[in-house]
Amino acid sequence: MVCIAAFIILLIIGVFVAFISIFKPKVGKKYLKTLKKSWSCFGKRVTLQKCETGFGDDIKNDILAKVAARKPKFVKPLSMTIEVASILVVIVAAWSLVEGIKAGLALWTLGTCNVKHASSCTLGAEVCSIDDNTEPQNPIEYIGLWFSDWGEIFGAMPDKFRSWDTSNFDFAGITINHDEGDYYAIDIFDPGCSVCLSSFRTQYETGFFKDHKVQLVPFPIQDESGNFKFKNSEIIVRYMYASYKYGEPRDAKDGADSVAFQTIKRIYTEKNADGDNWQSIFNDVYSNEETEVELTAWLKEFGYHTDERNAIKELAKSDEISQLIQKNNNIVVNDIHAKGIPTMIYDGRKHTGKYEAE
Repeated sequence: MVCIAAFIILLIIGVFVAFISIFKPKVGKKYLKTLKKSWSCFGKRVTLQKCETGFGDDIKNDILAKVAARKPKFVKPLSMTIEVASILVVIVAAWSLVEGIKAGLALWTLGTCNVKHASSCTLGAEVCSIDDNTEPQNPIEYIGLWFSDWGEIFGAMPDKFRSWDTSNFDFAGITINHDEGDYYAIDIFDPGCSVCLSSFRTQYETGFFKDHKVQLVPFPIQDESGNFKFKNSEIIVRYMYASYKYGEPRDAKDGADSVAFQTIKRIYTEKNADGDNWQSIFNDVYSNEETEVELTAWLKEFGYHTDERNAIKELAKSDEISQLIQKNNNIVVNDIHAKGIPTMIYDGRKHTGKYEAE
């Protein structure tokens, strides 16, 4: 183990030695000589062969010789300490390697190096993560969750080799522009997600909604306990679906966007009379009751009469809308394997994170 541990440590300090050798070439040459000897021993150890070079013993004996000359009684306990430390170094290095492979595979398959908390991965796309807040209560649960991460990674691997066809997903979404765009697209977002806001603005400004026949899928992020990541997202999503299911106002203007689309467009791109962004108001200021009052006022502004507004309010609270949201959520999590949003499907691919115009 001393041999393996020494090789690992030599690799780690190699970065610093490379810098030092620029000014002191002799240090670099001495390091390379030692590294070659260590590699010879390491290669045989990992293939279960006898290490003929005795490199590990040489390292250990050099340390113990200095101690033996001054404190002979410390030789034995120090020898044991070196062995234990070597084992720990090897274990930590092996664990780090496995975790590195796991993070790399997760980034490749799921778009995030952290399966449970996508937004905490700086290497992945910027997203509002669909977090799994399950916390292990004991080592057995920790091991179970660790292996479940691997299960998700391997389960998502086929996604990397498939062609993403929007027709394969039976979303009860909000369709827009089906008479204009040339390409089909699915756009999954949370009204309270700041990354979704930025993504929507880019899509709107670059003509994505005109170039594509888009199906909007409002997705209120929810944890295992039933709590919503953004407190008013579910209410907004319910009103969006309810207005879409109900239909356009009797006095709707020809060529006007659907009320559901106007709602999310206002939340993402407009401000109130005080100059505050609507998303921030819904996320940080309004209560659930205030949100419903505001959305009802918008319905009036968008052209709905009193009886229509009342019908939409009832529909928004109905089991029909609850089942619709649950159906969509299951597709997002279980079929698309989304770990964060916005998530979009277009051009035969799944795109995670903020939309970037080509």
